[in-house]
Amino acid sequence: MTWARHNGSSTANDEDSRMGVIRAEEAVRLAEQNDRAVITVAGHSIDGRECAELLAMLGLDAGRRHKTA
Repeated sequence: MTWARHNGSSTANDEDSRMGVIRAEEAVRLAEQNDRAVITVAGHSIDGRECAELLAMLGLDAGRRHKTA
């Protein structure tokens, strides 16, 4: 999508800023969802090998832990 930028108008910048916030919030939400799924898989796995195989099959990343401020 292309925005026409006019002098003195901050509409496009405001929209870009809002979208940035939305993307950041979504990234946090997805990281939290990934973490919960990894914990669930680990809790139901027989051993580390099975856990690693299940995580790989599900496309989950056990190393992708997000940090909260």
